[in-house]
Amino acid sequence: MTHVRGAPFHPQTQGKIERWHQTLKNRILLENYFLPGDLEQEIEAFVEHYNHRRYHESLDNVTPADTYLGKAPAIIKQRERIKRQTIEHRRLQHRRLAA
Repeated sequence: MTHVRGAPFHPQTQGKIERWHQTLKNRILLENYFLPGDLEQEIEAFVEHYNHRRYHESLDNVTPADTYLGKAPAIIKQRERIKRQTIEHRRLQHRRLAA
């Protein structure tokens, strides 16, 4: 991983991190935090959710943690297998009902 600096006053070059900041900000602004520790806990919970539970469309609907750990190809392959089985099962059901 290399450190790359974007052009000043040009947020498009930092698109992914800017989008992450927007998502974090929108989530944080929903609540009022009266103690600094409360805000820190909410940010920690958001990061946990974002990295380990939230599916990302740009990552073929797997979590960043799954992608980082190399699990994404196996997950996608398993989903495709389940999808093929489901489609075949529905075709059989449809043929039975049509007969």
